[in-house]
Amino acid sequence: MAKVIAIANQKGGVGKTTTAVNVAASMAATKRKVLLIDLDPQGNATMGSGIDKYDVDATSYELLIEDKPINEVIVTETTGKYHLIPGNSDVTAAEIKLMELFAREVRLRKALDPVRDYYDYVFIDCPPSLSQLTVNAMAAADSVLVPMQCEYYALEGLTALMDTIKKLASVVNPDLKIEGVLRTMYDPRNRLANDVSEQLKRHFGEQVYRTVIPRNVRLAEAPSFGAPAMYYDKSSTGAKAYLALAGEILRRRDKHLKQAS
Repeated sequence: MAKVIAIANQKGGVGKTTTAVNVAASMAATKRKVLLIDLDPQGNATMGSGIDKYDVDATSYELLIEDKPINEVIVTETTGKYHLIPGNSDVTAAEIKLMELFAREVRLRKALDPVRDYYDYVFIDCPPSLSQLTVNAMAAADSVLVPMQCEYYALEGLTALMDTIKKLASVVNPDLKIEGVLRTMYDPRNRLANDVSEQLKRHFGEQVYRTVIPRNVRLAEAPSFGAPAMYYDKSSTGAKAYLALAGEILRRRDKHLKQAS
């Protein structure tokens, strides 16, 4: 059964969509079956997957609001070799429509049921806010991956986000866990970044990934070419870092399964 990971942070500009696209591509490169769900009305994960968000037959809006079967919403041909449920500005309307629906928090969870046995991993790119869309992602997910920059305000925001995830878990998904905290746009020459990184490791221990995503020009350029970094420049430090992250996620899951058995 697929492991469903929501990629979320209420703060924008922390590399959330970059992480969603690149970890999905890296996981697909390890021969895992991967689905990426774009729940962000900006549709950046869709464009970064080589799909024109203005020219798709259906998006996560149709999945959540119109009960369109999930197999009719999935796009199978992406530059990252994973499957995609696209997002665009139509998804903004889903936010409003969800308020009118019964059991609105679990619409995504139920929509995913028919394909959970097909995929190995499902990644959900959440909007940078605590909205009904984010609540749906949290209700559907097994865990939350939190990308963050090593800055002072990001550290404050992370504490608030962790509290929010705990509250959401108690209401819509008691099994929801923190998958990990990912340090993004990291510059080891920056003293503050190093200080915040050390604080993170002290506060969150093993929840902080060993893999660090560097500040990298190729990672920033790749979306404009509609491709994950590994298909834009596989030798870049950014592409290599996300491959390392995929490996770390796989090892953690294997370790957890062994402990459970």
